[in-house]
Amino acid sequence: MQAKNMMLGLLTSAVLGGGVAVGGYKLLEAEPGNVAQSTVASDPQVRYTSAMRSSAYAAPEGLNFVAAAAATTPAVVHVMTEYKAEPRQRSDRMERIQMDPLFRQFFGDQMEDQFHGQQPQGGGEGSGSGVIIAANGYIVTNNHVIDKASKITVVLDDKRKYEAELVGTDPSTDIAVIKVKADNLPFIKYGNSDDVKVGQWVLAVGNPFSLNTTVTAGIVSAKGRSIGILSRGQEMGIESFIQTDAVVNPGNSGGALVNTNGDLIGINSAISSHTGSFEGYAFAVPSSIVSKVVDDLLKYKVVQRALLGVRIQEVDARLASEKKLNTLNGVYVQGLTAGSAGAAAGLKTGDIITDINGIAVNTSSQLQEQVSRFRPGDKIKVGYLRGGDKEVATATLFNASNTTSVVKEMPASASVTYEGAKFGPVPARLQNELGIDGGAQITGVKGSNFKETGMAEGFIITRIDKNPVRKPADIQNFLEQAKDNSGALVEGVYPDGRKAYYPIGRE
Repeated sequence: MQAKNMMLGLLTSAVLGGGVAVGGYKLLEAEPGNVAQSTVASDPQVRYTSAMRSSAYAAPEGLNFVAAAAATTPAVVHVMTEYKAEPRQRSDRMERIQMDPLFRQFFGDQMEDQFHGQQPQGGGEGSGSGVIIAANGYIVTNNHVIDKASKITVVLDDKRKYEAELVGTDPSTDIAVIKVKADNLPFIKYGNSDDVKVGQWVLAVGNPFSLNTTVTAGIVSAKGRSIGILSRGQEMGIESFIQTDAVVNPGNSGGALVNTNGDLIGINSAISSHTGSFEGYAFAVPSSIVSKVVDDLLKYKVVQRALLGVRIQEVDARLASEKKLNTLNGVYVQGLTAGSAGAAAGLKTGDIITDINGIAVNTSSQLQEQVSRFRPGDKIKVGYLRGGDKEVATATLFNASNTTSVVKEMPASASVTYEGAKFGPVPARLQNELGIDGGAQITGVKGSNFKETGMAEGFIITRIDKNPVRKPADIQNFLEQAKDNSGALVEGVYPDGRKAYYPIGRE
């Protein structure tokens, strides 16, 4: 009897369990937002269900990456370049990268080929990114993405393709502007990079490895970074990068760094890498510099570079002890250029510059960034310490010639006269024979201040100190700068191929 009751209890439990299972299945099947699928197993009496819940994304307030990505990806373009098959000296930028592999510009898939000695037969190709900043087709990118390209092609996010014209370049900040003939294009608005905070979420948007537009996220790791990739090879390299850990790779160059509102706060320009691919740090030109450079290129065709005319050193514990300073903030004034904006404003050697227009500056790059957003003739407020007392000076910024005049674009072919000698462009045929890129050829040596150097007629100057000479106008610019540094070392070659070096203004 007991066995019979036990069997009856088990049967009842099985029936109830089956009823619960079937009822639960029906409830799931009827629940809105769920998709239920029934599958018959090998045993026709056994059935199961796979119900999928709604997967709508959710993010904390301020972290809506989807909205920022949707707003910016249509305005980021793929920039493709072509290069003529002409032998030429390798790029100074690439030589420097090879010597110091920790910091490498990220060129596109095959862009490196055209910088390794001579270009391959049939020319070379390059790849990068760009950002549409105006609905009528103006695009900002990196100078190294389009440098010396014979043809520039832009592919929009919707796959429309246009041939672009070069509007202007600024190697000192690695910024260039190109334009396509199109209207009503999507574009990205500038954000204020001064407002960017360390730890803030940012997105990098570009075309890595020639892929379609790609979005990666990270945070701002640091601001005001100087990594020495521009100042070593350009006459007045300006570096005050935004450092981020958002993933960027070859082809991201010229792409957008945006905040979570989709505002442009930087142009991605370089990566820190041992391999050429992303290893944790990327660097972007801040929008405060980008917007000013772009405005100058559109209005004047050449950047109006404002100078304070001070030689500075960052304050650290050693300098504070040596100079008996009572602060570790600001930048120390080592000296001033005669007749410069800083000298005219009353700054003196030994002063400590603490801020520009109320914005604190503690490094050389931060001071550069603040001054570089102004033009010659603009006035700025310079906060400084002198003997422990806080002072404020008003400085009217000058250009490289210590005037407030607008600097006009000078064709590369234009000759210049300096210190009694004439400097002219080097014919393309001779450049190819000598394997040089640009240069300036001197004539009239005997009647000039260069006669004491030993330099002979026809000498081609290719470098002054660390600065490559691309055109005759570079001669005056670099030698004027060298006067503040007790002279310069001039490097070059004669038409017969003999290399020579001449010190100027040095004992």
